[in-house]
Amino acid sequence: MALYHLLGQRLASPVLALPRSLKRAIVLCIDAALCILAVYFAFYLRLGYWVDTQTPTQLTAFYIASYVALCISIPIFILSGLYRAIFRYSGLPALFTVTKAVGVYTILYIGIFVFVGVQAVPRTVGLIQPILLLLMVGASRALANIWLGGSYLKILNSNNLPRVLIYGAGSSGRQLAGAMANSHEMRVVGFLDDNPELKGSVINGLRVYSPQNIAKVIQSLNITDVLLALPSINRSRRKVILEQVTHAKVRVRTLPGLMDLANGNVSTSDIRDLEIEDLLSRDAIDPDPLLLEKNIQGKVVMVTGAGGSIGSELCRQILLLKPIKLILIDHSEADLYKIQQDLLLKLELLKNSQGIAIICKLASILDEDAIETVFKKERPFIVYHAAAYKHVPIVEENPFEGIKNNVFGTLVLTAVARKFETPYFVLISTDKAVRSTNIMGVSKRLAELILQSFAHTESSTIFTMVRFGNVLASSGSVIPLFRRQIRDGGPITVTDLRMTRYFMTIPEAAQLVIQAGAIAKGGEVFLLDMGEPVKIIDLARNMIELSGLQVRDEESPDGDIEIHEIGMRPGEKLYEELLISGNPEKTVHPRIFKSRENFYSWEILETHLKKLRQVTTIQNLEPLIAVLTELVPEYNPQVSDLNGDQKSGHI
Repeated sequence: MALYHLLGQRLASPVLALPRSLKRAIVLCIDAALCILAVYFAFYLRLGYWVDTQTPTQLTAFYIASYVALCISIPIFILSGLYRAIFRYSGLPALFTVTKAVGVYTILYIGIFVFVGVQAVPRTVGLIQPILLLLMVGASRALANIWLGGSYLKILNSNNLPRVLIYGAGSSGRQLAGAMANSHEMRVVGFLDDNPELKGSVINGLRVYSPQNIAKVIQSLNITDVLLALPSINRSRRKVILEQVTHAKVRVRTLPGLMDLANGNVSTSDIRDLEIEDLLSRDAIDPDPLLLEKNIQGKVVMVTGAGGSIGSELCRQILLLKPIKLILIDHSEADLYKIQQDLLLKLELLKNSQGIAIICKLASILDEDAIETVFKKERPFIVYHAAAYKHVPIVEENPFEGIKNNVFGTLVLTAVARKFETPYFVLISTDKAVRSTNIMGVSKRLAELILQSFAHTESSTIFTMVRFGNVLASSGSVIPLFRRQIRDGGPITVTDLRMTRYFMTIPEAAQLVIQAGAIAKGGEVFLLDMGEPVKIIDLARNMIELSGLQVRDEESPDGDIEIHEIGMRPGEKLYEELLISGNPEKTVHPRIFKSRENFYSWEILETHLKKLRQVTTIQNLEPLIAVLTELVPEYNPQVSDLNGDQKSGHI
């Protein structure tokens, strides 16, 4: 049965591939043959024997009956539309059409041979032949439906699917094409490959096209998507290819694991849209396993702000390094639950994970009693302090809460860590701490100053901090905002067309933070190499093109998404920096630098912090700004006047 089905499908495909006019001619000839055959059987049923070709009278009668049948049936079949859609309606709709056509034919045929009569042609032939013709033509359509219908629907559906090209005709690309051969979600129509030896060749029935002519290829083949099958190329080469493809105004997609897909372990629904991270990411540098494991493997590790973007990724990376215990601290129940469930799932999949405990503590870092209880009980070996209010506009509107959480929350943690002689304490800082124009940035600089001063007191704890820029797709980042705006049809809102930012992927940032903590001696400000700054307007354009859309502007008035400049928000800067002064020093890691920056002794800083605590209590903005500018001279606040206009300068 399987062999029969296979042969049937193989024979069906060439038939369906014939030109429509030829298919119509073939079916018309078949119907004509069935019409004559029906006359032949009608004579047999009437006479009880086959037409005798040696008897001129019988043969003449057969010819007359057949000729009349053809002259009546074929025009009626044509006019009734029986040949307009040969296989599209090869089920009940076709039988209904055949019945109507044969019904009209029957009336005329009976009228000629039964009521009028033709010499030598038995009148009952006029009754029997139409019945046989209806059965034969109906049966032919039913057989066509059984034999060709499935193949036709497959081709019809395939023609309606998104048409895709696979970029990469190597083994991964061929495996992907094979895995998608029976896909009901998209149709592969060819390969793109920059290997000149493959240009114009045919692989598994699919032609290989040159990427140099990608715009023409996409237009001529009506391509909607390009799938990347390039698992082995470096990110810089990948970026060049992506820019080439996205400029062709086509949607670009990629896969989580081509080998899994080819082995049937992943469905085509796992194909994901290409994200801006794929364009901005740099070539990866393999992390140093000794640095990763040094302060984590077999140790008790604590992460504050464990439910946030950086905190949650730190937790995932730390879990892979197999600590004895991972302590998660967050004041958001929802975020804490989410990362807990994520880690528990990963723990089940992790080999040799027995004995790893995940402890969740729902607490504010301002609650000194709660924090001290956790330290006293768990005795962490290292603390990664990622808890902070970080959204610039929100903190700018709520400056006192921002200072309390980011400054005095850090003070609570560092003081408790020093009290219980925690060996390592790593602060997650930000480039907004450098020459800040906003409350969030200056609060993080004060957190750095606390660690720097503690690092130079008599303490067995190594206090250090890691400063870096934006991480891609973190909460509050422009990328999730741009994605929502594109999904809603635009416009994309950009605060200033000149604005630039540094970007890094969350996993890379987390790995570098862990490695920086491992090389800390105390008091360093570690700076992560963020690569080249990115213009936000270019980021917006790239995200629109990655979605297969076009920017609508003066040059392209028929584009899809507009970009609007809306003005800078309170506290924003056109660009960010990582270094306050001097030149960064190299470390053992090529992407981690360190800086020795000015700081206060603890005695002096403590006095300033007392004054700062007092002004946060009285909720008066001007004294707050005055204390902050005294503590951090490079702080250049932007304060709103009564009319809401921005003013820049010291108060």
